[in-house]
Amino acid sequence: MFLPITLIFYYGLARIFNANIAKYFLIFASLVFYSYWDIKNVPVLFVSILVNYVLAHYLDKKRKKSLLALGVAFNIIYLGYFKYTDFIISNIDVLLGMNIPLHHITLPLGISFFTFTQTAYLVDVYRGETKEYSKSDYLLFVTIFPHLIAGPILYHKDMIPQFSKLDNYKLNYKNLYNGILWFIIGMFKKVIIADKLAVYANNAFNNVDKLTMLDAWGGSLAYTLQLYFDFCGYSEMAIGLGLMLNYNLPLNFNLPYRACSIIDFWRRWHMTLSAFLKNYLYIPLGGNRTGHHMRNIMMTMLLGGLWHGAGWTFVILGGDAWRFYLYKSFMA
Repeated sequence: MFLPITLIFYYGLARIFNANIAKYFLIFASLVFYSYWDIKNVPVLFVSILVNYVLAHYLDKKRKKSLLALGVAFNIIYLGYFKYTDFIISNIDVLLGMNIPLHHITLPLGISFFTFTQTAYLVDVYRGETKEYSKSDYLLFVTIFPHLIAGPILYHKDMIPQFSKLDNYKLNYKNLYNGILWFIIGMFKKVIIADKLAVYANNAFNNVDKLTMLDAWGGSLAYTLQLYFDFCGYSEMAIGLGLMLNYNLPLNFNLPYRACSIIDFWRRWHMTLSAFLKNYLYIPLGGNRTGHHMRNIMMTMLLGGLWHGAGWTFVILGGDAWRFYLYKSFMA
């Protein structure tokens, strides 16, 4: 019932009163959406928004690198506490033979997405590529519900200017129609394809000692396709929800399994994350313009892996970059 009620009130309030009332309602609806899973996560979201908005305000006034470093450090520590505390403790227990109890911290929904979104915003403020937006615009930018829990990662220059367009608060039947189509296609990918493939993938990974060669290949391929259709499906559902509200969210997948090389693959897979890693980590580190090209790739891939989850498998995700970096260092 959430979606039709939200659409009716969003367009109805804009027509009866004004666009600002509709904007505040959409913020409220997004917070209701977010709190439905666990209302205790709402303060976590608010603290992140408040600290980043205040730091962005002062960063816009002074543009000091120390303020930017403070903001980035806060976001890393804030995300790290929720995502990596138990991972770090468990490794300390194993390596040092200690028995530090785990905190069993429940990861707040979408914390990786709203943290990266705001980190990119701080960097753009420091670069002078933005202006100080109103509190309501910034709040809606971070919390707008189509992207809040699973992306795609949003950028202020793409989203916030849309909030001031009065036509976006009027019902557009073409956008509503296209939004419904995007949503249905995305939901089909998620529910009909990905969730069904998950049955085969889970069965294979849970019974590795009983698999034949064909079962192993089938389970691996099922997981590969499940991962794509699940995340791509959700991203397209988000695009559809945005269109129903007259907002354009960025495309996140562009047929990645049709890529002709690994470079082409990363340009097509989770494109908003790839763009973030390139523009806010790889290029600032020096990109391929320095003698530390492989080091920059290694650090970028390492962060990209850790962003996905707390585990050694995600550290090893950058394994090829580590291998080539160490090889080149040794040969040098």
